Amino acid sequence: MKVLVLTPAPNNISPSQRFRFEHFIGKRSQNNIIFIQKPFFSDSTWSILYEKGRFFRKTIGIFKGIINRFLLLFSIFKYDFIFIHREAIPIGPPVLEWIIAKLLRKKIIYDFDDSIWIKMASESNPMVANVKCSWKVEKICRYSYIVSVGNEFLAKYAKPLCKDVRIIPTVVDTELMHNRLKNQQETPLTIGWTGTFTNFHNLEIVIPVLNELRKKYEFRFLIIADKDPSFSSINYEYKKWKLSTEIEDLMEMNIGIMPLKNTEVELGKCAFKAIQYMSLGIPAVVSPVGTNKQVVTDCADGFWVENETEWYQKLEKLITNTDTRFEIGKNARSRIVANYSVKAIEKVFFNLFEKK
Repeated sequence: MKVLVLTPAPNNISPSQRFRFEHFIGKRSQNNIIFIQKPFFSDSTWSILYEKGRFFRKTIGIFKGIINRFLLLFSIFKYDFIFIHREAIPIGPPVLEWIIAKLLRKKIIYDFDDSIWIKMASESNPMVANVKCSWKVEKICRYSYIVSVGNEFLAKYAKPLCKDVRIIPTVVDTELMHNRLKNQQETPLTIGWTGTFTNFHNLEIVIPVLNELRKKYEFRFLIIADKDPSFSSINYEYKKWKLSTEIEDLMEMNIGIMPLKNTEVELGKCAFKAIQYMSLGIPAVVSPVGTNKQVVTDCADGFWVENETEWYQKLEKLITNTDTRFEIGKNARSRIVANYSVKAIEKVFFNLFEKK
């Protein structure tokens, strides 16, 4: 069986791609499936995509991507399934998806892990929201043979549009990558957050609490991201995310936080920060929004917090008690291995490609 995988980003760069399917398609030989991954953006275009300016280079990169996508149509007959993550082309209407499904009669498996039907744009590309055509998500769902999503909120959106919608969580490899247990005796005590610059706004929830805790306790606040948030309201240490040091950097944390505002965008998120923390035995303190409530069991393998008072109390409990951090972290890792690991979900993923 041959599967064409259409992705926005090059291989092994985007967290969404890496932890939703790239660690599965690396196991192709074990499942008698050949996956051919074709990114829309080249490495060089992706490297500048979220920088301000660079309009000409970005335009050329997008133009090349569109040409390459349409050239793929001449070889589409070779494939049993077309797996599309987010969209085939990041701007404009779903022309390519329509051709693949309606004219060429190929089976599309459509995968997404965010509320991508909501109109959004980054500060570095403010005009993009007008050309992304976020409304096309509905159309692609209708064209698809199967829709694969990361949580129940996304599935609820897709179910009226496609007769076969499956929830496949975003997972980590607890055997080869996220395969350690945090030593909670290590110092300095570190509260950490990891993510992309598009989610910095969620940290506004917890910054006042961290500043209050600093008046009483000594700890380091670590932010691992693709950009420096340049916060002036709190002292923090910034580490630029790097694939080569991803696990080592996360292992510096004693406590991981995932604050979320309760909006439709956040409801679409798949609790991946919490999954990463927990897989390494790092207690997660999270807003009980969306999938966070399914991944984290309050007071057993992490903590839910709904307001500043609860943020203060739960963080204080973990700051002051090494044994609690260890027990919560140990329980957290066990939960991820059992429910949100490559090994636990592998069969569910490969079932997407069973012919009915």
